[in-house]
Amino acid sequence: MESKNPKVKAPRENILPSFDFLIEKKRDNEEFSEGEIRYLAESILKQRISDTQLAALVMAIYFRGLSLQEISLFTEEMMLSGEVFALPKISHPKIDRYATGGVGDKTGLVLIALGAACGIAIPAMLGDEEGFVISDLTKLTAIPGMSVNLKPEQFAKQVHQVGCAITRQFRQITPINHLLFHIRKQTGTIPSLSLLTCSLLSKKFSEGAEGVVVDVKWGNGSYIRGLEEAKQLARMITRVAKNMNRRCVALVTDMNQPLGNTVGTGLEIQEIIRILHGEADPESDELILRLGMEMVRLAGVAGSTLSAKQMIKRHLSDGTALAKFREMVVAQGGDGTYVDHPEKFPKALQVRKLSAMKRGYVHTIDAGMIARGVDLLSRRADNSIDHSVGVSDIKKVGSQIKQGESLLTVHYNEEIHLDAALEYLRLAHRLAPKRPAENDLIVERVA
Repeated sequence: MESKNPKVKAPRENILPSFDFLIEKKRDNEEFSEGEIRYLAESILKQRISDTQLAALVMAIYFRGLSLQEISLFTEEMMLSGEVFALPKISHPKIDRYATGGVGDKTGLVLIALGAACGIAIPAMLGDEEGFVISDLTKLTAIPGMSVNLKPEQFAKQVHQVGCAITRQFRQITPINHLLFHIRKQTGTIPSLSLLTCSLLSKKFSEGAEGVVVDVKWGNGSYIRGLEEAKQLARMITRVAKNMNRRCVALVTDMNQPLGNTVGTGLEIQEIIRILHGEADPESDELILRLGMEMVRLAGVAGSTLSAKQMIKRHLSDGTALAKFREMVVAQGGDGTYVDHPEKFPKALQVRKLSAMKRGYVHTIDAGMIARGVDLLSRRADNSIDHSVGVSDIKKVGSQIKQGESLLTVHYNEEIHLDAALEYLRLAHRLAPKRPAENDLIVERVA
């Protein structure tokens, strides 16, 4: 006989939320629980969530952000979604560097060699986000024979033997990040501070790095356009790293004009070799010195600011950083004679000056437009890259220019994209009657 008052069953505690519910929850600026974050991470990894819903979720995160707790949990889930390289045979401290963009920035490749010369192990895996239009991996392919697609065992062996290696990030590292980046690129949400933090920390700590020095660039040559956003990102990165019991320091730096004297793959590699010979321009020299000091302090191979500064300067002046760069190049199949004799790099057949249309001071330079102009010049009909093209002798912000005087020198071979590239380069410069206020290259240090 049935009971007149049947016992009502309690609701199931483990009912999985719908993706619609989670999207709406973040849209309304509510915080995900630990279980919801783990569920989302698993759903992204196993591609149970559709691209449409993932795009909506990413857009909601872009506008609403994630809390430090959410970022810490999601970073851990992203890191553990694939393989984690422990590099147990390497006794040296393992430190890497990350930058949020950069045009004409050679510091990343210099610091890999410089850090290894200082006794740090540098396991550098570069993902899709690292670089702004022209990546460091693309620059390195200007050296004949140079491979930037190492296998995991090659990578680990080289870091152990040489002290540094650089490769395209392995697919088995943070696979969730690969899937997310594809959606972020399609939806214009790459600058999401929350997802940038998750991405960079999960990648760097998965590749075997024990600590990371982050160059948070802000400006028109970076994914982060605003200074306050850059400061917020620097604080976010260091706090999340601390929550994960990892070492991290961030510098907020100005990226509102190209760094150094050249933009273009082969031209930049030649400038890197000059820097390693001790011939850096003042801005590159300052940034390399500061980032290098942070790396050796974070690694514990220098006990004080003074000793860190002396160590960096010594290895740049005595040739050991240059020798380490050559050793890395040769270990990865590159022709070391190009490092010994950079004049071997092919030269563009055509060179022309980009002349100023009026007199005045260089008030602003859109570094991103410079990079896009160079990218157009370097495209061949077969989609390969022409490593001989680019721009050099770049007049910097604050330079006084006469009408007809050169703003930069253009190196090119084919004229198919020349007009479009020149338009980018012209529009990148704005001249004004008065000298602009000088911006600090290094704005803030966050640790």
